[in-house]
This record gives sequence, structure tokens and C-alpha cells, in this order.
Amino acid sequence: MKIQRIEAIPYSIPYAHPLKFASGEVTDAEHVLVRIHSDDGLIGEADAPPRPYTYGETQDSIMSIIDKVFSPQLIGLDPLDRGKVHEVLDRTIHNQVAKGAIDIALWDLLGKALGTPVHKLLGGYADSMRVSHMLGFRPAEELLEEALRFGEDYGITTFKLKVGRRPLALDIEACHVLRAGLGDDVEIYLDANRGWTANEALEVLRRTEGLGLTKLEEPCDAKEAMSRRRLVEKSPIPIVGDESVPTAGDVSRELLAGGSNAICIKTARSGFTEAGQILGLCAGLGVDVTMGNQIDTQIGSLATVTFGAAHEATTRSAGELSNFLDMSDDLIAEPIRISGGRISVRNVPGVGAGIDEDKLARYRQN
Repeated sequence: MKIQRIEAIPYSIPYAHPLKFASGEVTDAEHVLVRIHSDDGLIGEADAPPRPYTYGETQDSIMSIIDKVFSPQLIGLDPLDRGKVHEVLDRTIHNQVAKGAIDIALWDLLGKALGTPVHKLLGGYADSMRVSHMLGFRPAEELLEEALRFGEDYGITTFKLKVGRRPLALDIEACHVLRAGLGDDVEIYLDANRGWTANEALEVLRRTEGLGLTKLEEPCDAKEAMSRRRLVEKSPIPIVGDESVPTAGDVSRELLAGGSNAICIKTARSGFTEAGQILGLCAGLGVDVTMGNQIDTQIGSLATVTFGAAHEATTRSAGELSNFLDMSDDLIAEPIRISGGRISVRNVPGVGAGIDEDKLARYRQN
């Protein structure tokens, strides 16, 4: 089996409910569908979600790096020779989302070739994951209303609150309102997307003490090394590295420098292969991990479930898997269902995210 052709297909689907947070706002899923064709007629697929304000990648840059740099070097390789594939990808720095999509599409192709679900190839630990839902910038009472609705409709009991606003009182109020309205049995954690300074983050932690918040993600820019290390030392809850740790090397740097003491894994930027390296590193060091969301479509969310459910360590926390519900539509042929606060893996060869060709034709941009 050989790689015969790689497609990078741009498409755009509007969000019915845009998500706003400290580092940006998403109103449309302007993504890239990556398809890897083998010479025996199989197709591996993955979704690439550009986040220019976080990683510097755009829809155009993902298409360009795949079409002009990666594809010419990958065509003709055996998909089973993943070491050779990653040697090609690693020659180019950055472009993590483009690389991640190629890696996931290759795993999807391999699963189909072997007639095996990818979650079993990766580890097969569980058949589902608990769901965490992200709450964006909105007035406190509206946030509570949304959380209660998602709890009632989908059984979700874990919520990630996007914070990082000024004045700090806006987010502090939201924390107090959510805890009072949701009760003590619902998990709430925070993600500031680098929106504060370390001192501001410490002030928020002081004024939310006793609310049972479980972790704080990217409170300030990790480049502020001394302030970030001081925050980690003083914080009563874990400080999670996310956009500061897209690669295994970045994870090593942040953990050794004391800039984080927990790590968020996102398959959209690491693929399955580097996600496995990051997980192994964290497991060896005794560092907690969470499965994050890059404001993914259902295709991307299913990839997260595929990896997250495959390993014991990644099932300990709820995965961020539900924000596709804010989209007006999706490319997936068989929609994901959230039942009892969980999403199941798909026991079919590959990852299981089949594409609705009519919807792809409707939303594609070339």
C-alpha cells in the first residue's frame, strides 16, 4: 500500500452560537478537510481547524504547506512507515495543525486497511469519554442558564469557563454564580487563554477561594517565565499548559521550568502520534493531563474521543468534546450523540468520522 494522493479541502460552516474568549472569537468554522488516498482505494480523513490568533496557522497556510511541502515528499510512501512520514513532517517547524491532521488521517487510513477501530490500535482502554462543555464570554446569569440546559439535555456535569476578562470582577462573579446555581457536585474549571497577568490570576484565585474550582488553564503568557513559575508555586489548584505546549518538547520545557504542573493534550495540533508522546512523558512524570478542544467540529471531536478513550490517564478527567453543538451544521455523515454526559467511540475500522459528500459540496470553498 502506498500514499497516492493528499487533498487539502477548504470549507466554511457558520456557528449558530459564536464562542468568544480572551484570545479571540470564532464565528465560522473555516477549516480544512484532509484526505489521504492510498493506491488500493482507501481514504483516511481528518479535520484541520486553523487558529491564527493562537498558533499562527490559517486556512490558506494549512492548504499551502500540505500541497506544496508535505504532499510531494509523502506521496509514494507506505502509510505503515510512520517513522518515515514523521521524518518528513519534522523537517518543517511549526505548522502543528497541518501536521496533526495528516497524522490523524494516516491513522484513519491504517485502521481501515487493517479493519480495526483506531481507538483499539491506540490502546482500547474504554469505549467512551465523559464530556466537558466550554462556556464563553457572556453575562453570568446567561452562563448559568446555558450550563443548566446542557446538564439537563445532555447530562453534562463538567464545565470549562472561559475567563481572562477585565475588570476581573466579571469572571469572579461568573464563578460565584455558576457554583451557587450548579451546586457542589458539578466540576468547574477556568481557562484564561493568556488574558491576565500572573498577579491578576492570583487575585482571581484569592477571590474565588472556597468555590471548589479544579484547575486554571493558561492564566498568563508562558513567556513571562518568572511570573508564571511564581503563580504555579502559589496556586492552590493545578496550572494547566495548553497553547504553550503544542509539542512534546514544549511540554518538557514548561514542566522543567515550572511554568505548568498539568498539561492539556489536543489531537488537532499533535495528531495521535505526538499526543502519545506527550501522554507518555506526563505519565512518566506523574503529571495530570486533560483532553482539550480546539473548537472542533464533530470530526475533530470524534478524533479526541478516539485518542482519549484509548488510555486510562486521559479518561480520568472529562474531555472538552461538545462545542460542535454551537455549529449550524457539520460535515459528518452520522452525527455524534451525547448520552448521559458521555460520547462513545465508534467500533468501525478507522476513526469512524464518515463524511457527508453533499454537505462537503455545499460548504467547500474551491
